[in-house]
Amino acid sequence: MKLTIGREDKADFPEFYLEDIDIKVDSGAYTSSIHCANIKEIIKNNKTIIKFTLLDKEHPLYNNKEFTSDDYTSKIVKSSNGIKETRFRIHTKITIFNQTFPIYLTLSERKDMKFPILLGRKFLNKKFVIDTAKKNLSHKLKYKNK
Repeated sequence: MKLTIGREDKADFPEFYLEDIDIKVDSGAYTSSIHCANIKEIIKNNKTIIKFTLLDKEHPLYNNKEFTSDDYTSKIVKSSNGIKETRFRIHTKITIFNQTFPIYLTLSERKDMKFPILLGRKFLNKKFVIDTAKKNLSHKLKYKNK
């Protein structure tokens, strides 16, 4: 059975120590993305990895932690303004509706965007039905019994 998700919500990303971070459900986007800064591909111990910081100094959940990953690929993504760009894509976990799911996120500088995370069709497909009249269904469920 598919879960109903609204047009926006809050989710947790346990591997990034992020809780209750704003997400926008975007059925127009194929891939999901997260706002990052200082995204660099480097060589460490003879292995190519990426390093990045999540969010930016103006975001209330910004923690100035640098993350690295060797579980990544590059992907060409067409942004909402039609411009194609190559982005790094990482594999991580998202906790939403009290369940943890694997998710691929492209790393993107979204400084001027209201939501630091977009959930695209690839993640939403076969798991969720979108009700655009609703918001924060997962967030309300998380705190309902507390």
